[in-house]
Amino acid sequence: MKGREPISILSHASCLAQRPLLPRQCLQQLPHLRSISTSSQRLAIAAPEIQFGDNSGTPPKIGVLQRARIVPASPSYFTAKPDFTDSLLQLQALLRKYEALPVLPPGQAPRIAWKTYAQYLLTSTEPVRVARYSRILKVLQRLNYIHPTLMPSEVASAMQPYKRSVNPHDTVRQPRVVDEFGRARGVGRRKTSAAIAWLVEGDGQVLVNGKSLSQAFGRIHDRESAIWPLKATERVERYNVWALVKGGGTTGQAEALTLAVANGLLVHEPELKPTLRRAGCVTRDARVVERKKHGKVKARKMPAWVKR
Repeated sequence: MKGREPISILSHASCLAQRPLLPRQCLQQLPHLRSISTSSQRLAIAAPEIQFGDNSGTPPKIGVLQRARIVPASPSYFTAKPDFTDSLLQLQALLRKYEALPVLPPGQAPRIAWKTYAQYLLTSTEPVRVARYSRILKVLQRLNYIHPTLMPSEVASAMQPYKRSVNPHDTVRQPRVVDEFGRARGVGRRKTSAAIAWLVEGDGQVLVNGKSLSQAFGRIHDRESAIWPLKATERVERYNVWALVKGGGTTGQAEALTLAVANGLLVHEPELKPTLRRAGCVTRDARVVERKKHGKVKARKMPAWVKR
């Protein structure tokens, strides 16, 4: 080659055969290859200069922090939903840790109102699907079966964020009693009608909004419905009824009065509940009139089709 000393293949082979020559020492013996050496005097380089060690052949000392790989604190750092995944992994780890503890029989676990999917989304900063949230609920229900006397504190604290602030299962209905005047109060509703009835022991008088039964309801069927609980239990001549009704029509008011009288009668005689249930006086009828839709004559009736 022009301008460079020719190097024989034997001299190059002898350079490679020497031990323990490092790459830098080999490059020093090759004058025509010195131009590719990673010198510190070069400014435009793609990577910092490689340190091959000193001439003794010992590798350079690298600190622990320089060769250590940074590991995220969360195992789900690279997932799309790290908060949800961390919560699920935490609960599953607790389940594996305490799955050998005694559990309650099926159906006897404490009744806990867990947060609904909508309530969970309010506290979460990530879009979580219903199926994923159901996985958390499944683990929570299994942890809830651990015997209360052996419940670990870390399990109880992990379950607390998923409980509602108010547990509806803890509310106890106040018992209805007869007041000092001997009256028992009952409330009933039907469609848009509401009724309040007071029952006292008497001779069978009935007043509805200050009117007699025949004046308040013109139809015989409505009169029968209003005092049907008393007729079904053969207590028409033993109680007086004073009622207030409002809203809806006569049929709705009469059926609302049925439930109100039945509830008042149960305060006087609770043992009549099976009889009243068979008579259909205990269950509240939730049926209402279906609303009208736009483009239709009524709730479902369509206008008559005209060809022309």
